[in-house]
Amino acid sequence: MKITQLTVYPVKSLQGIDVSQSEIHAHGLAWDRRWMLQQRFVTQRQLPALATISVALTSDALVLSHPTVEPISISLEEPKGNLRLVSVWSDHCKALPESEAVSEWLEAALGEPAKGVSLVRFATTFTRAVEDDFLAGGEAHTYFADGYPFLITTTGSLDALNNALVAGGNTPVPMNRFRPNIVVDCDEAWQEDGWATIESGSYQLTLRKPCQRCKITTVDQQTGTIPTQAEPLKTLLALNTQPHLKGAHFGQNATLTAGEGGVIRVGEVVSVTPR
Repeated sequence: MKITQLTVYPVKSLQGIDVSQSEIHAHGLAWDRRWMLQQRFVTQRQLPALATISVALTSDALVLSHPTVEPISISLEEPKGNLRLVSVWSDHCKALPESEAVSEWLEAALGEPAKGVSLVRFATTFTRAVEDDFLAGGEAHTYFADGYPFLITTTGSLDALNNALVAGGNTPVPMNRFRPNIVVDCDEAWQEDGWATIESGSYQLTLRKPCQRCKITTVDQQTGTIPTQAEPLKTLLALNTQPHLKGAHFGQNATLTAGEGGVIRVGEVVSVTPR
């Protein structure tokens, strides 16, 4: 098996960036979920149009773009100012606010629904621990991801889901609906649910918990619209890939257990160990 896609999401709930390689850290891929929009924790669940904001990283800036306004560049140097306490679900994190100009840009791009939304950067002096229920006595941390530093999916599982969608008279969906960090080429569907680890010569990832999916999967990640209400969630529920769990599941949450600071690459062969 090999890795076919790597995606980082510098700003939570904005578009991702496909990369050919990335440094891999305990907190996730380099620059992943380093920023978040804040107005009581704003994501595509509340504002699907966030998907229309594209993101780029240069050597010295985070660049946000939208079809209706000029791009805005945000220095990669940490802003000066007082730390702010923000929330991601039930976790309280320390963050640094970006300038008011970014808030004005967001409102100009998205209109009234974005009024009062600000951009904050994770304060790396703070450590946000991953829930310990599935860590088998270990420890892990992450930035502004929902709960785990890595989300792993497979091509085989997407093919199976799309076959089921088409059989039900629905349109297939691309992998970006699920916003994974790492996609592994695998012919058989749902094989990842039986893996304990994925590794190469320079790192090891331990798969911890099936990823329960939410209504963000119904949002077109280019247009910010919902083409078909409740899909692909409805079909995922019917497939019942995790019969012992409630809800719809796709992909596996993971943590880094070896190889801090190594490099992960598209095209590299990986091996897996079963649970």
